[in-house]
Amino acid sequence: MTTATQRQPGGIASGREEAFAALAERLPAIVFDPGADRDGDRVEGAAAYLSHYGLDPEAAAPGTRHSLGVLRAGGYRIAAHCWLHPVPSGTAFVVHGYFDHVGLYGHLIRHLLGRRLHVVAFDLPGHGLSEGERVTIASFDHYVAVFEDLLDAAAGLPRPWHGVGQSTGGAIVLHHLLRAASHPFTGVALLAPLVHPRRWRLNRLIYLASHRWRRRIGRKFVINSGDPEFLDFIAHRDPLQARHIPLEWIGAMKRWAEELHTLPPSNRPATVIQGDADTTLDWRYNLRLLRQKLPSGKFHVLPGARHHLVNEIAPIRAQVFAALGF
Repeated sequence: MTTATQRQPGGIASGREEAFAALAERLPAIVFDPGADRDGDRVEGAAAYLSHYGLDPEAAAPGTRHSLGVLRAGGYRIAAHCWLHPVPSGTAFVVHGYFDHVGLYGHLIRHLLGRRLHVVAFDLPGHGLSEGERVTIASFDHYVAVFEDLLDAAAGLPRPWHGVGQSTGGAIVLHHLLRAASHPFTGVALLAPLVHPRRWRLNRLIYLASHRWRRRIGRKFVINSGDPEFLDFIAHRDPLQARHIPLEWIGAMKRWAEELHTLPPSNRPATVIQGDADTTLDWRYNLRLLRQKLPSGKFHVLPGARHHLVNEIAPIRAQVFAALGF
């Protein structure tokens, strides 16, 4: 099994790439205990990583303490962050989207700290600083297992708990919500949750026609935000971005979408936030299905918002964060 920071040909070549790979290997254990966890900026190489991605908790809440380390979850060595607010009113758990990693979620993390919440965020297997074959998974169940093991590891953090998932992260939180006999969250927010991508039927045909003889296809960077600086950053300045899409991952997504149709509805409260300029998802279809699965849910459709809601332009981000409900 390779680490997530190992690169395929064609990736961004930079000194940061090698530095972040070395950081991933030297991360200490994290147990979500301020008495035991090491401050993030005291880990060799972490200060450069935090600076590159603008992850400065002090900007939102002076006195915030940050830890960065790894834990075993779902059978993987998972990189996780914990920001501890000096006067917390609860804890928020952030689950990122496909191709993403915690470094891209600074806007959301600062907002949640501004709401006096501890924040726990982690890199999915095959993403960011976590272990796993690059940006692929055999089953979305593995993502859910990682998420649930992390929740168990963080059991000592203060309640109430809230869960936030963007895109694939939303699918993971939704999967947990619909299948678990009980769950620990008072509030759940699904941001442009992945169900069916745009051109779903075509994508399925491509997968069925090629997955037996082809392992991956090239990634095209699309306009998934109205923020040109963010788009330039992920395409040209983020050494943790992958340049390909494994067909194995598309197969896992296909099976996830098929399973979702079979899961019973849940009356647990949840908020779904979706942009009407999202060209990544078949969002109209997705909302119809999600309204069936979450009959007690609150649904917000934001005019002009694209897919990557946590990295939209500031006025749209403000609407997203206001709609979270916590």
